[in-house]
Amino acid sequence: MPSIPGGRYAVLSLVLSACLAGGFAHAADVEIAGVKVPAASSSGGQALVLNGAGVRSKFIVKVYVAALYATGKSADAAALIDSDLPRRIELRLLRDVDSKSLDGALQDGLRDNTPAPELAALKAPAERLSALMAEIGTVREGDVIDLDFDARGVSIMGNGQLRGRIDSPAFARALLRVWLGDKPAQASLKKALLGN
Repeated sequence: MPSIPGGRYAVLSLVLSACLAGGFAHAADVEIAGVKVPAASSSGGQALVLNGAGVRSKFIVKVYVAALYATGKSADAAALIDSDLPRRIELRLLRDVDSKSLDGALQDGLRDNTPAPELAALKAPAERLSALMAEIGTVREGDVIDLDFDARGVSIMGNGQLRGRIDSPAFARALLRVWLGDKPAQASLKKALLGN
């Protein structure tokens, strides 16, 4: 059988291409509560993949679809909270919510998942979050709030526009615990964000 120059490398190249194509083929957008959730996102120029997504409900009212993006998928809440790599919590509103109610829910989540001494030390960043939520004002059905976490803290965006930043790694971890902590806003949503 005649030898093909570089044939071995060509075969390896084709196999590698097929494997890579297969790896990307399964990464598809998902639909939750009628909302299309993209399979990928980016933060600070870093590509992120959808870790998980679910609906936040209060009583029987669906409030928002939350999606967690990270540099790689993980079901380990503590590892996601403590990571220095970019992560994003994306909230797609399913109804109108005034800023006071939204901030109140975030502050309740902070209190539920942060020991009192640590919470006291985070008073200034928590107040900054309240000010940013007030600046955003009432969010309408269809609006998107992004919370971008990195090694330095968290950035808050409303409908793609940067609203402000809180430079405090400890506060960023505390804020992520609102959804991923031991007493999350909603246990079923935590499971969904972790890909379960």
